[in-house]
Amino acid sequence: EVQLVESGGGLVQAGGSLRLSCAAPEFNFDDYATGWFRQAPGKERERVACFSSAVGTTYYEDSVKGRFTVSGDNGRNTETVYLQMNNLEPEDTAVYYCAVEFSYGANWPCPSTVDFWGKGTLVTVSS
Repeated sequence: EVQLVESGGGLVQAGGSLRLSCAAPEFNFDDYATGWFRQAPGKERERVACFSSAVGTTYYEDSVKGRFTVSGDNGRNTETVYLQMNNLEPEDTAVYYCAVEFSYGANWPCPSTVDFWGKGTLVTVSS
């Protein structure tokens, strides 16, 4: 069982920035498609961005395109995936989760069937 752990959430004013991290002990993201998802109060969980560290591809939902950037560390193996969030809006308030699907070498960076979820980190954006 892989224990993905998100960190970096918190309270920020509108227009501010946060960087979320996703990692697990001895876990190599290069073998997986990694997705960032979020769930706002009273809403369903939605996909935000995806990253394939092995292929170097990314994907962003329209709601975050141009404001969020997903990336990995630059180590020999990718051990941490980041979500840089800039120009945050109150509508970005949610619990953010990372999730992975084993898909080594696949071009599409988004998990289709998630193998492992993290427990989430709360992001609150005040107006």
